Amino acid sequence: MTIDPVKLTQDLIRCPSVTPKDAGALDVLQAALEPLGFTCYRLPFSEEGEATIDNLYARIGTAAPNFCFAGHTDVVPAGQADQWHHGPFAGNIQDGVLYGRGASDMKGAIAAFASAASDFLENKDDFGGSISFLITGDEEGPAVNGTIKMLDWLDRNGEKLDYCLVGEPTNPAQIGDMAKIGRRGSLNGKLTVKGTQGHVAYPHLADNPIPRLVKILEGLLARESEDGNDHFQATNLEIVSVDVGNSASNVIPAEAEARFNIRFNNQQTDAGLQSWITSVCEDIGGAYDLNMKASGDAFLTPPGRLSSLITDAVQKITGRKVELSTSGGTSDARFIKDHCPVSEFGLVNKTMHKVDECVPLDDLAQLTKIYYEILTAFFKS
Repeated sequence: MTIDPVKLTQDLIRCPSVTPKDAGALDVLQAALEPLGFTCYRLPFSEEGEATIDNLYARIGTAAPNFCFAGHTDVVPAGQADQWHHGPFAGNIQDGVLYGRGASDMKGAIAAFASAASDFLENKDDFGGSISFLITGDEEGPAVNGTIKMLDWLDRNGEKLDYCLVGEPTNPAQIGDMAKIGRRGSLNGKLTVKGTQGHVAYPHLADNPIPRLVKILEGLLARESEDGNDHFQATNLEIVSVDVGNSASNVIPAEAEARFNIRFNNQQTDAGLQSWITSVCEDIGGAYDLNMKASGDAFLTPPGRLSSLITDAVQKITGRKVELSTSGGTSDARFIKDHCPVSEFGLVNKTMHKVDECVPLDDLAQLTKIYYEILTAFFKS
């Protein structure tokens, strides 16, 4: 039995699995994998204050090595549905292009790998290892009841991953442009500078927090980072919000708040950055609250066997030379990297999270062939 990647992508898109809803998407994938011989485990997890998330781990074979494909069936909201030329969850095809939320991010890649696995298994009765799927419904959301807890479940149940390929849409313009071999870390911060409310005509009776907030932000921005290296761009800090919530022109506010994000490379740590930010605040002085949380560590899977599998397969199918990059945002690879070597390669990302998200059928076919070549070369070697 072989899997048609186009039909499976359509079936997955037609499940409106906006985080945290599964809407039947994992049922569709499970129904496709079980006839191939995969043993499927549904792994719902919940946490107080968060929605229950359904996840799927599927494996065929019991021997090592275990080559895992990781991804997510949850998608971001459609947004203004009336602006879509095709229904966001209709899975329509026009002029050789498949439209729908999740087409590129990343239901198309899941379907491509399932199709590649079905073709591989049809030609390889005994391939001397295992193939698995680690599919979460929580990647686009808080990411607390998905991949992290699935990996813990794998550890508790003696399931070891040897290599992992994440199907995020990594290519800027065409299949074969880019693969990810790491990601920068991300640190979010919320700074609230405290003052005393008062009348602007009597500033000596008040304490204006805004000048102190401005000085702190100036101190943070004054640090120029030159820590880029062969695999990472330099660390950058971006202020994303400044707010005092003051609608009056004659009142000194009691508080001033700013939010910021730092994307950092493997020459920085979130602990070191938090210590530096705290020292800047202390140098300015005054009362403040500072809340910081890292949503991912910087990591690198050095070029090696996994990246070579990707580059060789892409070269064979497309003739292109893949750029090995660590650019972009975070992904669930940040959790998987603690368990095995991990890299990312998927579809073109130009339309992800946009109105009329789509994937050309030719891209689906190419990606399926690339995934097939990766599996063939991995188990051959």
